[in-house]
Amino acid sequence: MSQRQWKLPEQPRRTSFDCLTLETTKVPTVLPGEVLVAVKACSLNYRDLIIAQGTHSLPQRGKPVIPVSDGAGEVVAVGEGVTSFQKGDRVCALFFQDFLKGSVPTAAESNSRGGSLRDGFLCQYRCLPEHALVHAPHHLTFEEASTLPCAAVTAFNALFGHSSNVVQAGETVLCEGTGGVSVFGVQLALAAGAKVVLTSSSDDKLARVRSLVSAEKQARLTTVNYKTEPNYDKDVFRVSDGEGASHVLEIGGAGTLEKAFACVKRGGMISNIGFVAGGPGVQLPDIPTMSFSKGVIYRGTMVGSREQFVALNRCLEAHDIRPAVDRVFAFDEAKEAYKYQWSASHVGKVVISCVSSE
Repeated sequence: MSQRQWKLPEQPRRTSFDCLTLETTKVPTVLPGEVLVAVKACSLNYRDLIIAQGTHSLPQRGKPVIPVSDGAGEVVAVGEGVTSFQKGDRVCALFFQDFLKGSVPTAAESNSRGGSLRDGFLCQYRCLPEHALVHAPHHLTFEEASTLPCAAVTAFNALFGHSSNVVQAGETVLCEGTGGVSVFGVQLALAAGAKVVLTSSSDDKLARVRSLVSAEKQARLTTVNYKTEPNYDKDVFRVSDGEGASHVLEIGGAGTLEKAFACVKRGGMISNIGFVAGGPGVQLPDIPTMSFSKGVIYRGTMVGSREQFVALNRCLEAHDIRPAVDRVFAFDEAKEAYKYQWSASHVGKVVISCVSSE
């Protein structure tokens, strides 16, 4: 039996989205301890874009690789010894395929990243070790479930993954932007009873995120256009009754770090997740001095473990949280999906259906 899959070439030839090629190959053979998944959908993250462009700073596999770390599908076969899954189960893949427990992966576990050091999910069938999968939340579609492995688990780890700084009801959380991690951060923080300040340069995007939550939760959500209100730290302190944000989901990197430190409360935590506002000419602020002056925990958040993914899924089911899927592209439109996400027109997640249209 054959399948179709997208491939990135060897690393020196990764220069743009146009280097993605579609090929036909055999469906993998299931080995003992493995699970064969018919991939139904995968979702894009910023990292997938810069991997294709050859500009990601982390180590990549030099030889050709199936891109996209995040996917969901249906189990079609299990190998000898598999006990956690059976044919017909709906599953999601882990971002770090060997990261099972805790909130920080070991060096070896961090080398199990799909879509870069290992094959990803822009394909129609994938064989994975049993431990590299979790059951998908029962209330989500395959398209929605495919958005969870990186962005949702990262947001969950940022808010609940540090034992001494778990977000509490009544606290204030600052989420930067309207991409996948920030939107999940909004949904999870509101579910925990926290207040949220969400920033964006687009009033339309802010309104779209607001529409995702109930009227009761909207009362605890403050949206700020940082282009028209650049001093949004004042909004954070107003919402938090002068205390500041207990948690900041820091997406921008060098371009937004100084503002993140201005917003965080004394003893609060900044979860460093992304660097979309960095780039040439953007100077990194004095992190040691700013951390010391307010007793802030500045924490690199490296997605999360299987253990955290399972806990996240329980939370999503208990609170009936559905991911924000901005748009779903057909399998043959993968390059268009990459270009659309790169345009930054989306709110939440961009998904590619892996179901054949033939």
